[in-house]
Amino acid sequence: MLRNIVIRRSLAAAAVLAVTAGCTAQAATGRPADSKAGSTASAQPPSSSDPATPSAKPSGKPGDKPSESASPKPKVLMASGTKSEQVRELQARLAQIGWFDDTPTGTYGPVTVASVKGFQGKRGLPTTGDTDTVTWQRLLGMTKEPTRDELAGRTVNKPSAKLDPRCMTGRVICVSKTTRTLSWVVDGKVRSTMDVRFGSQYTPTREGVFSVFHKSRDHVSTIYHTSMPYAMFFSGGQAVHYSADFAARGYNGASHGCVNVRDKGAIASLFNQVNNGDKVVIYW
Repeated sequence: MLRNIVIRRSLAAAAVLAVTAGCTAQAATGRPADSKAGSTASAQPPSSSDPATPSAKPSGKPGDKPSESASPKPKVLMASGTKSEQVRELQARLAQIGWFDDTPTGTYGPVTVASVKGFQGKRGLPTTGDTDTVTWQRLLGMTKEPTRDELAGRTVNKPSAKLDPRCMTGRVICVSKTTRTLSWVVDGKVRSTMDVRFGSQYTPTREGVFSVFHKSRDHVSTIYHTSMPYAMFFSGGQAVHYSADFAARGYNGASHGCVNVRDKGAIASLFNQVNNGDKVVIYW
């Protein structure tokens, strides 16, 4: 009697150990545990006649799923050297969102290639400089059909920036990286808007919610020894300020992380309105 009780308890303990070991290995590796002493798993490989065993060779039956082919590359619509009215439209549309500062010519030259590369890079597209179907559709979705004056380079009608919800209360310097614009917003109403430029990929302009903590009308950078008039600092050494380089070179250059403004009159007016503590929101 005593011997039978001992045997039954030993078998029960062994079963518990086997189940526990199997559960632990399954959770850790995602596949069944190797057979161990006391495990109920078979030490022999499954029989080739076992219906649950996958075949080592494809069956070749008509119902088998064919292998997937690589996705086709998007078609290139315009590239360096192309001359057409569509290129003129491309240039005018890029101008609407601040990626083309020249007069639309209809000729796809180095400036257009650089503009398209910049547009593609900011949106996670391959930076080929060619305008393919994906790039063109993304640009169409962000811009409006150019007017005659825009196609002739006499004016640029930038689409209004969609304000981030964080810009809708209080006094806010609201900066959109998508449209490359700064909007001065007071209690949800836009008081003024101006073009802006940001840092390069090596010195990016920070995104998020900040506040102006220092203003300096005639500031000079102690690091780069360059003039930063009407500087309004919001994060470390990054500030909103006037840039003569931006005014001269446009988007062919970049800042060291600051938000550059090229309209001196507009930034001077903004400087006089902004107070320390006012909010700064930078977003895509």
